[in-house]
Amino acid sequence: MSFLVKHLGVVDYESTYQAMRDFTQHRDGNTPDEIWILEHPPVFTLGLAGDASNLHSPSNQIPLVQVDRGGEITYHGPGQIVAYLLLDLRRLGIFVKELVSRIEQALIDTLADYDVQAERHRGAPGIYLSQEDPIPLAYRGAKIAALGLKVSKGCTYHGLALNVSTDLSAFSRIHPCGYEGLKTVDMQTLGIKDNIGIISQTLLGHLQKQLLPS
Repeated sequence: MSFLVKHLGVVDYESTYQAMRDFTQHRDGNTPDEIWILEHPPVFTLGLAGDASNLHSPSNQIPLVQVDRGGEITYHGPGQIVAYLLLDLRRLGIFVKELVSRIEQALIDTLADYDVQAERHRGAPGIYLSQEDPIPLAYRGAKIAALGLKVSKGCTYHGLALNVSTDLSAFSRIHPCGYEGLKTVDMQTLGIKDNIGIISQTLLGHLQKQLLPS
């Protein structure tokens, strides 16, 4: 079993969102799973549990889109790796909770390859920098990756976003994931200079390893 990987470049959020929904609606038991690797122009997205007031400083340049994934509000923009996972969980034999754990582990392992210590926070999906050395004090506990999924008839869409060289000022307009004062960070701020294409390939390798363990 393998995945069809599509590198889509920088693509509009709303049309990509609709394409994910269409793909999932029309797929059947023989449809190969796909992973879409891409970036979006600036956009705020609000999940099903989201409170629009968490966009406390709206921008005329950054639209807000209501979507059907889990989770709260987040920001997508250039310099952020987005990976959409269009998976048949029944065929993979994975439950949603386990899938979330595997995605988080792929992100942790990707960051570890760049000597960045990261961790989960119970009850707060996503990946956060460690609270301990060697993470600089100013960035300890900061969120570096977001996660949000939708499951329909045993199949997933949406996925994850890893901040590589992102406009972090956009996060100051929201309460990220509904948490007022939550710090966000990207890999560039931590001194990582590899380009986004190389980091995308590293992340993709860890995702494939986690989703198809030997």
